[in-house]
Amino acid sequence: QLVESGGDKVQAGASLRLSCLMKTSTLAVIRRGVAWFRRAPGTEGEFVAFIDYSGLRTYYSDSVTGRFTISRRNREDTVYLQMNSLTPEDTGTYYCAAQEDDWGGREAESYPYWGQGTPVTVSS
Repeated sequence: QLVESGGDKVQAGASLRLSCLMKTSTLAVIRRGVAWFRRAPGTEGEFVAFIDYSGLRTYYSDSVTGRFTISRRNREDTVYLQMNSLTPEDTGTYYCAAQEDDWGGREAESYPYWGQGTPVTVSS
């Protein structure tokens, strides 16, 4: 089970940090890559960021590169998404998703485990 938290309503230019806790022992122990996706109202979801188990390999969508940072603390079974310089275009529900392995990928189909999402609203 994945549980996201940290979503909020903020103004443009603000920062937020989202957390994704992997609550079951099975999900947490195996070496898994984790990604963040988001979905704005009325749109399809989009990939945001990925991190491998070691934390050494990360990549981002073009729209968030330079503003968002993904990180993880494996001892705490938690993955974070630090979001800076937020804009109204960042509004949406943010989901963390875990893989069966550590391969990575920008497609939702690569991630069989999903949380319920945490909402982020950025006003201008």
